[in-house]
Amino acid sequence: MLNFELVGKKVKDLRDQSGLNQSQLAEYLNVDQSYVSKCEKGERQFSADILEKIANLFGCSIEFFTSESSEYCPIPFALRANGINAADLEAIAVMNKLALNLRFMSSLLKGE
Repeated sequence: MLNFELVGKKVKDLRDQSGLNQSQLAEYLNVDQSYVSKCEKGERQFSADILEKIANLFGCSIEFFTSESSEYCPIPFALRANGINAADLEAIAVMNKLALNLRFMSSLLKGE
């Protein structure tokens, strides 16, 4: 069974570490800020497609959010500009998805 509080806490931690506020994340996800807030508190659950977008943004697998023992670490990034918008975050998500795919292909080649 999925622990919504764990998922929400991990999303909040990653969001805070990268310098994003809930409004910026909500704009990127094309959802209301209150949805992000409730999900981070464990009061609601992120939908599968939203969780996938979050995983792409932070450069981690969905399993990272759903497992307490997940060893798969996200690709860190930090934002210092106040003018970050959804298009900027979309570009970061695309780059992180490419990096994740490269990491996965490298592990396949090494036989891990």
